[in-house]
Amino acid sequence: MAQDADLIQLFGKIGLTENKSKDTIKNTSLSENLKTVIHEAEKVDKECLNNKTVGNLLYVLVTKLKSQIAHHRSFLVKYIASKKINSEIQLNASLDYLLHHPNANVDVKKFEDISGVGIVVTSEQIEDAVTESMSKFKDEILTKRYNFNTGLLMADVRKSLKWADGKFVKSEIEVQLLDMLGPKTEDDLKPRPKVLSSTEATNNKQQQKQSDNNSLATAQSLDALAGHALKFHMPGENYKTDGYVITPNTMALLKKHLQETKGQVMTRFPPEPNGILHIGHAKAINFNFGYARAHNGICYLRYDDTNPEKEEEKFFVGIKDMVEWLGYKPYKVTHSSDYFQELYDLAVELIKRNLAYVCHQTSEEIKGFNPPPSPWRERPIEESLRLFEDMKKGKINEGDATLRMKTTLEEGKQDPVAYRIKFTPHHRSGDQWCIYPTYDYTHCLCDSIENITHSLCTKEFQSRRSSYYWLCNVLDLYCPVQWEYGRLNLYYAVVSKRKIAKLISEKIVRDWDDPRLFTLTALRRRGFPPEAINMFCGKACVSMAQVTLDPSMLETCVRDVLNITAPRLAMAVLDPIKVTITNLSQNVPRTLRVPDFPLDESKSHHEIDFDSVIYIDRSDFREHADKNYKRLATNQPVGLRYANMVISVERVVKNFNSQEIEELFVKCHLLNEIEKPKAFIHWVSKPLICEIRLYERLFFHKNPEDKNEVPNGFLSDCNLNSLRVIERAHVDKSISNAKVLQKFQFERVGFFCVDPDTTDKKFVFNLTLPLKEDPGKAA
Repeated sequence: MAQDADLIQLFGKIGLTENKSKDTIKNTSLSENLKTVIHEAEKVDKECLNNKTVGNLLYVLVTKLKSQIAHHRSFLVKYIASKKINSEIQLNASLDYLLHHPNANVDVKKFEDISGVGIVVTSEQIEDAVTESMSKFKDEILTKRYNFNTGLLMADVRKSLKWADGKFVKSEIEVQLLDMLGPKTEDDLKPRPKVLSSTEATNNKQQQKQSDNNSLATAQSLDALAGHALKFHMPGENYKTDGYVITPNTMALLKKHLQETKGQVMTRFPPEPNGILHIGHAKAINFNFGYARAHNGICYLRYDDTNPEKEEEKFFVGIKDMVEWLGYKPYKVTHSSDYFQELYDLAVELIKRNLAYVCHQTSEEIKGFNPPPSPWRERPIEESLRLFEDMKKGKINEGDATLRMKTTLEEGKQDPVAYRIKFTPHHRSGDQWCIYPTYDYTHCLCDSIENITHSLCTKEFQSRRSSYYWLCNVLDLYCPVQWEYGRLNLYYAVVSKRKIAKLISEKIVRDWDDPRLFTLTALRRRGFPPEAINMFCGKACVSMAQVTLDPSMLETCVRDVLNITAPRLAMAVLDPIKVTITNLSQNVPRTLRVPDFPLDESKSHHEIDFDSVIYIDRSDFREHADKNYKRLATNQPVGLRYANMVISVERVVKNFNSQEIEELFVKCHLLNEIEKPKAFIHWVSKPLICEIRLYERLFFHKNPEDKNEVPNGFLSDCNLNSLRVIERAHVDKSISNAKVLQKFQFERVGFFCVDPDTTDKKFVFNLTLPLKEDPGKAA
């Protein structure tokens, strides 16, 4: 506590309040650096801290100084303490200059010219500049009074007084405005309605006329990908990123990189082709492709195919299919295997630089974070080169040797493996190689080769960042910046490839695309539109924190999309009762024209049959209605949707044995001939007999993989009744030309999608979602 008191007293010297000092002390690194610069400043000039501007600039220096130019700290403190840098705008200019020249010896003259060192802007100069600027805008100021945009004055003053302190300029503008306009009147204090420019007004009209489909593209915008992405560097300015390692060759390599890329943002989505993509990958796809799109950049789809034992052609095809389904087109499809020769040559170079060695420890021996040191770490370079060549030629058995790098990961793991032996043919290179590079070795080098500007990874790869930078830098290659963000997870779900495979083998789900799963193929088969998934990823935003969301948030996005895109092209009765109309006139039309989108009948229409035999849902009839029941009963008529008819029950026919209702005989009346009924129900006539699959959540608990929540494991948490199949649902013939995966809203029932199991003889529909959220049944 005594130490804290000393620091509070020290920080008070530069103008920090006690509370601000206490907050600063909580950040150990910040408080230590601030203590150091204060002592350094006092060595330059013992009295300098009596100047409030000096104290403020020292604090700004500590908060803004990036690690890559931290070695220039004392240099900058001297300029601040000696009052050669006397404003924040000068300090910002000096920091920017040093960031652009992090390694070079400082050219003092150029540094001082660019930073405005020694330039003092007097209050008289500021007063004169503001007076001149206000005279330029006098008419507009007198018209708009205190609603005038003073930013125009600030910008104009800056043209002549680049190094003027912004606070002093703003204060002078306020004084002169008061002098010109006098005190604010009541009219000045009233909120002013926003006056749209002609361009804004035109844009607003165009936005109102945009189709509903276009309004769903919000997840493609930069706004939807904000959050952590707002901190990203501009192409070629990698050195401005915290933690980026700068070498003597960095600036030259970045210059070459900019010449090759023309300053374009370049990202990549690098999945392993050993499984199906899931909802978490959708966030990665949206982030990588979306960030590039928002900046007029490009994004590669690069398959990380360095493990031939687990890779299958169906996964390559499936991954590309899902990327394109979400609405993204890769600039180019590449493979890590495209660069096998370059990667091998770089590994040889790494050995020659004494930064890699051939090791004979087994995989078990080097497992974990604290394996015993390798006895082969200091073996001669020539010996490692020869052994690595033997590995390449297949002269060493699998597991008997690896190539390891002489570096330590941030998590503490020493000397990660760069190459291992696998006598497994590769799907693209065949038997050409029997050594394959690891992720730790391959990923950063492929990013460098492809000139990636932003290497976007999920948070678990943060521990690899140090080896990422190390490997590019020790090989004198262009080094991209690795940015990490939190994974996106869902409650009531498992996405692990191993666990999904277990669900399949136990016959709990049918396959990787079973609609109860959260793989992207499953969501597509279920009828979830890609726009809704993109919208969901946009709402989840991008942050460093891992996010676990309730599926209801995704389902809300799905409903928002389907409400305006899924036509009501049919009515469907899932549990039918036959209804015979005994008095249907020959004059009643037998074909009815029905809008696909009732809220906008101008869009499109379809035709449905109407005859004396119709079918209604069993839930829409009761023998006796109470006061709360509004549908058909023996004592209560009901309206037929779209038919302009009201029906009332004459006779109920029941099965002799089960007493289940088999048929209703009813009379009909035109709607204008009878009192308006309490409700209208859906119905079908001359229906198609279809199979409909209804889904509920697959798991009972939020976290089925959590041993505390589900002690017996995720398999024990499965809802074995999560799929219910209705084999003889009755659906309008209007869907007879529907295509696989086409989506509909069956009125009063829910959103449905045509399943790929559909044949010429039988339509199969999947329930996408009921019309309203039901937490107990939604999947």
